[in-house]
Amino acid sequence: MSPRRDGPSRRSFLASGAGVAGGAAVASLLPPSVHAALAQPVKPGGLRSIEHVVFLMQENRGFDHYFGTLRGVRGYGDRNAIELRDGRPVFEQPGPLRRVKPFLARDAIGHGPLTDVNYIAGLDHGWDTGQKARGDGWHDGWIAAKQTPTMVHYDRRDLPFQYELADTFTVCDAYHCSVFGPTNPNRTYHWTGTIGYEKNGHRAVENDAYDEANHPGYALTSYVERLSKAGRTWKVYQEWDNFTDNPLEFLTTFKQVMRKALAPTGAYKSLTEFYGAVAKAGADERKSMLAALDKGVAALPAPERDLFERALRRSDGGTLGAAFRADVEAGRLPEVSYIVASAAESEHPGSGSPIQGAGITYQVLDAIASDRRTWETTALFLLFDENDGYFDHVPPPLPPADAADEHYDGKPIGLGLRVPMTVVSPWTAGGYVCSEVFDHTSTIRFLERWLGVREPNIGAWRRTVAGDLTSAFDFRRTAGPPPVPRPGTPPKFYLRWPALPPVVQKDPAPEPGRRPARPLPYRTDASARLEGDALVVTMTERGARASHLALYPYAGEFATPRHYDVAGRAVERVALKDGRYRLTLTGPNGFRREFAGARSGAAARADVASRAAGAARIEITLRNRGTQPLTFTLKALAYGKASRKATVAAGKSVTVSWATEHGWYDVEIRAAEDAAFRRRLMGHLEDGRPSVSG
Repeated sequence: MSPRRDGPSRRSFLASGAGVAGGAAVASLLPPSVHAALAQPVKPGGLRSIEHVVFLMQENRGFDHYFGTLRGVRGYGDRNAIELRDGRPVFEQPGPLRRVKPFLARDAIGHGPLTDVNYIAGLDHGWDTGQKARGDGWHDGWIAAKQTPTMVHYDRRDLPFQYELADTFTVCDAYHCSVFGPTNPNRTYHWTGTIGYEKNGHRAVENDAYDEANHPGYALTSYVERLSKAGRTWKVYQEWDNFTDNPLEFLTTFKQVMRKALAPTGAYKSLTEFYGAVAKAGADERKSMLAALDKGVAALPAPERDLFERALRRSDGGTLGAAFRADVEAGRLPEVSYIVASAAESEHPGSGSPIQGAGITYQVLDAIASDRRTWETTALFLLFDENDGYFDHVPPPLPPADAADEHYDGKPIGLGLRVPMTVVSPWTAGGYVCSEVFDHTSTIRFLERWLGVREPNIGAWRRTVAGDLTSAFDFRRTAGPPPVPRPGTPPKFYLRWPALPPVVQKDPAPEPGRRPARPLPYRTDASARLEGDALVVTMTERGARASHLALYPYAGEFATPRHYDVAGRAVERVALKDGRYRLTLTGPNGFRREFAGARSGAAARADVASRAAGAARIEITLRNRGTQPLTFTLKALAYGKASRKATVAAGKSVTVSWATEHGWYDVEIRAAEDAAFRRRLMGHLEDGRPSVSG
């Protein structure tokens, strides 16, 4: 276990946030400057309103681990959660002795008077265990791969600052990391749009680059280099301790610049080694070491010197927030900023904590909101690089077999598991959820849309499956923050501890209620009908962009779930096993279709189709292609208590108009004459306008 690492300076933001008098800020942990800024009118103008984009990427937290209990998001109350291959819910993961459910850190074995929920230990999060956890797409390998602490999670009581940010701005609940693997490959996607190759020819899916003295680096062009070429400004903000979280240092171009700059300092082969020594040196020696580095930097050609100053220069320990604020106050904030936190402030479960990460986030927020001009023109993205092995219940989209660059060693590189993403800006206020699928390449694509500088490293499949984050914004209107509950008192850290599941397990308890939801580009639908010995599944997407669908075979129709990227129409023929079928098709934002039946049943030749009639109603067409009448029962499983019956003559069809609730529907359809026949239609009808969560 690690010794206590925090101090009063890392907790002081709580007092300054919670002690504000007047208005909504009385019970708030956010900076008073944020509340003052939100009270001001927002200038219209779309993406051209933005002058600054800031990325603060933190370390190693999964979406369910942080936000599984948050109201109105796809967390532990998810109606579209998959079923495991053994028929149990995805939230009940099989283990060697018993099944394990998600459990709160404060309920865990090991939590006592010397431990704090903020200070739990990390897990294995490498490529191999990431692949094992996904269980060939069945999502049932978590306990065997990661061991039991993988299921530990937090709630609002534990993370009042993070939950208030989500309630005040926009949280993305379909944001995935990019790789089934650790930090550096995921961060490399965020900075370059792809990953490189190791010297043995293997894809760079692990943290091999951390061997800085011997690693040759990756021959990739970063997006920031493209920004420089286009005349755009950018900067990396980092301290002497940057926790090796700046992946530019592992690209060959920057490694060459770094080593030239380090030449006058002696035998140092990396900035991590050099700045580590600087931090330990006495005042006079430190001054001499930094002067030697400055000499090396001054000798660089102008383009390389510019790269060093923007990407590699580190500030004194404990000055990250102050350095960022200084540039804001001086009007020097570049168009694109990357903030790389220290180990203690990174939220990494092995070296930091949520509350320490909240401290640096608070400083960045306050710097932006304290300057009205900066607030009015800035978008801040708060995100995490990977999930650290913590359980998330949503299986990610996977690439098709013919996307060779998206596979390594016969396995999909990603998308990885979901991680938290909160978008802070005047145009994302109001406590919204955005459920479009994103990954770390989406951050670059947002910059592409905004600045017009294209990143050729991003592959075609990633562009198909992941959006560009613009749907998280509403440039036409804005909303203030809703009321928030009073936070608890700040924790004190003593010991780093592993959170083991309690003896008596309970189902996780998501917060009740909904939240406003951003409009999405999806118009997804699907149906299925028997043709001979096969079930023909027809999938359609009539929205502005493709949807990713996954088909789960629960009657053994095929071995592992199949994935589809649908733009327009796609058809899959599924051979029946033993004359029966039971399949579930899942898609974005709660879309779900369940198909069950038998080849010899009375309703074998029946099928069900649907189409949106605006957002208020869905039209469900019942077709009877058989020779005898069929009596169908339609029953609401949620969003009301409606129930309907319809008798359909042989060779005929009947269309039923079904009312939705804010566009949401969940309908079960059965045939009285055939117990095996079942259809389930679930999802949300989009009409281009904001709605509410399901």
